[in-house]
Amino acid sequence: MSDTENKPTLGRKPLGIKRSVEAGEVKQTFSHGRTNKVVVEVKRRKLIAKPGGAEAAPPPPPAEAETPTPAPEVKAKAAPKPAAEPKETRQEVQARLLREAEEARLNTLEEVNRREIEQRKKSLDDEKRREDEKDKPSDSGTKEVPDAVVEEAGEEAPAEAKADAPAEAVTPEASPDAKPDQTPGPRRFTPVARPEPVAKRPDSPPKYSDSPSKKPSSARERKSDRRQSGKLTVARALNEDEGARARSLAALKRAREKERRAHFAGKAQPREKQSREVRVPEAITVQELANRMAEKGADLVKALFNMDLMVTVNQTIDQDTAELLVEEFGHKILRVSESDVDIDTSVDVDPDESLEPRPPVIAIMGHVDHGKTSLLDALRGTDVVKGEAGGITQHIGAYQITTKAKQKLTFLDTPGHEAFTQMRARGANVTDIVVLVVAADDGIMPQTIEAINHTKAAGVPMVVAINKCDKPEANPQKVRERLLEHEVIVEAMSGDVQDVEVSAMKGTGLDELIEKIMLQAELLELKANPDREAEASVIEAQLDKGRGPVATVLVNRGTLKRGDVFVVGTVSGRVRALIDDKGKQIKQAGPSVPVEVLGLGGVPNAGDQLNVVENEQRAREVSEYRQEKATSQRTATAPASLDTMFSALADKQNVIEFPLVIKADVQGSMEAISTALHNLSNDEIKVRILHSGVGAITESDVTLAGASGAPIIGFNVRPNAKAREQIERNKTEMKYYDVIYHLTEEISKEMIGQWGPERVEHVVGRAEVKEIFSAGKKDKAAGLLVTDGFIKKGINARLTREDVIVSQTTIASLRRFKDDIDEVRGGLECGVVLAETNDVKPGDMLEVFEVEERERTL
Repeated sequence: MSDTENKPTLGRKPLGIKRSVEAGEVKQTFSHGRTNKVVVEVKRRKLIAKPGGAEAAPPPPPAEAETPTPAPEVKAKAAPKPAAEPKETRQEVQARLLREAEEARLNTLEEVNRREIEQRKKSLDDEKRREDEKDKPSDSGTKEVPDAVVEEAGEEAPAEAKADAPAEAVTPEASPDAKPDQTPGPRRFTPVARPEPVAKRPDSPPKYSDSPSKKPSSARERKSDRRQSGKLTVARALNEDEGARARSLAALKRAREKERRAHFAGKAQPREKQSREVRVPEAITVQELANRMAEKGADLVKALFNMDLMVTVNQTIDQDTAELLVEEFGHKILRVSESDVDIDTSVDVDPDESLEPRPPVIAIMGHVDHGKTSLLDALRGTDVVKGEAGGITQHIGAYQITTKAKQKLTFLDTPGHEAFTQMRARGANVTDIVVLVVAADDGIMPQTIEAINHTKAAGVPMVVAINKCDKPEANPQKVRERLLEHEVIVEAMSGDVQDVEVSAMKGTGLDELIEKIMLQAELLELKANPDREAEASVIEAQLDKGRGPVATVLVNRGTLKRGDVFVVGTVSGRVRALIDDKGKQIKQAGPSVPVEVLGLGGVPNAGDQLNVVENEQRAREVSEYRQEKATSQRTATAPASLDTMFSALADKQNVIEFPLVIKADVQGSMEAISTALHNLSNDEIKVRILHSGVGAITESDVTLAGASGAPIIGFNVRPNAKAREQIERNKTEMKYYDVIYHLTEEISKEMIGQWGPERVEHVVGRAEVKEIFSAGKKDKAAGLLVTDGFIKKGINARLTREDVIVSQTTIASLRRFKDDIDEVRGGLECGVVLAETNDVKPGDMLEVFEVEERERTL
């Protein structure tokens, strides 16, 4: 017998011996529109009756899929029928059962909707009735509670109690004893305990799901059917052992929320308006103001229209108009300005109990080559002088030493050259004590006087160190006497300024100098709060090739730690590393500690303030505001008028410009070079710095210099490889310097060469034209009487008529009595022929002069 004989035949009953397995075809319909036909087998249950007893009744037809399990006391099952062979085929039974189940489900759904509408109407009537009875006194003192409220309270019962309670039958077939005219109660969603799964028999065939043959009438009904009911299959329709599917917790919550919304739909209460504090800047758009007020932009536009202001939501309004809007909508205004974004540390004062002693900061100042760096080397035990170009200090340095008494001192070494005025001023402003170094063999010099003035302006105490006392020609007493000229009175002359005679070369007097510095520091009682966000001053800044922007800072208060976010000037960044004066990395720096900071977004200006902020967003906000402010100041122009326009045009025509591109190693040196070069300018020639910066010379610098024909000035820097190739290709002029006074001398000479020599006129004679004679076909000869000085052949002459210059020429020919002569003295007559002019009349005056060229100086 072949295998095909055992397979069931589709669409008809198999022939042969009566079998316990029935086969059929079921069409599946999916939500996305596809259909599928599958073959299902239904195994008939064997019913075993007692011997001699009646045959067991077949299982009743299953109830609707979404009908909950009926209560035990409600008998929803029909009376058992005697077992008999079905007259209908299995496929007809299945179709009939599915059709009846679908009809029952639709009837139940219609009944539930009708009851919900009636319940909602009843709730609205009860609410209206309660509102009418509010003003009437109650006789019994009790208050009627509407059914809807009782139902709402009943729904808030615990889920465990609802699970134990018997479920209500919601289908008409489930309660045959109910009277047809009785209105059923509102539908309640009660969780049903999930039935235990029936153990699957080993010999039971696999079950396949079946889809209903009759589709819902609308998409809404189909969606409700899929969401609220389990899928009805042939196995569920013919097998009553499987219990009803329990509702999920999410479905119960959705149903309760739906009923709650329906209950309170008729009495929606208006929300109470919330008053807000609105921050309004100097200018703000309507939409931004609406967002801050939590109002609709259209409402604000409507209010502005009522004020006769035709604006849109994207237009900007001023602060006064915004205040009117804010007050009209019931809010409070807080006026702010753009400057509030910036950090103001003047009002941030630390309490006295948080202050702790800190090391003093000492600035060493004085004239160039008076031994400032040598004195500091003697104190530190190092030799910095050997590494300085030209033997002079051109950078401001910060160092910290530890005395024999284990006390720390912070020193700032400032340059003494006249070009570093601003650098000395910064050193005086960030220090506590100034040590004025004066050479005993040189006395008071210009930069010494300047250092005294900076110290007085900063208001810090001074200690005078008279250096080079080991030299034979040293005269310390003369230095003390010269200091009296500048109101500096030392203690030896009954003053209050301490003075010490030292020798940096032999190391004498150093201990006494440190002792007097510590004494002065004790009098000042220097304290700072280390447990706060750090604030520091930028001493120097540079662009390092391997490390990027680097700033040398001196911490004023607080503790600067690795990882802190900060803003300094117009740049921001995060501290990547802290390096002390000995080149070692440290994790944090307290007050009065000089460190190098890595991690800046750009090179700041020397003298800028470094402030640690809470996050990067705040740092970017402050830096962007400062950049905009700096840009507006740089691009601000004076009010234009015809006078200013013509004067600027005249200045541009008469003044010679000397363009330059400057690159230096540090910010302070670049600042000093720019100041020194601008001081070389005068009314006839001016230095124009096209670009200045710190770091190596790049291709963009070479391109700019080549386009404008300007030389590139490199101070302690060199071009990179690509820039060198471009310099050689374009033949751009390059100048390298490492000493600032060499730079200023060379640039001064070049400016003088471009300016040219100075021309000075010396009038040597004057003559009056008496008569005009013909001299050839075209030329005219003038008969002159020399009234003053002399007239020479070939000399420059200027012809004037009534004190108005007619022409400027030279004397081509000079004769007296038909003889050519070279010179005619005053009081004599002569005849002359003027070159390139014949416009000569009797009575004109002839003025002759010589031109002397002198070398210019700046």
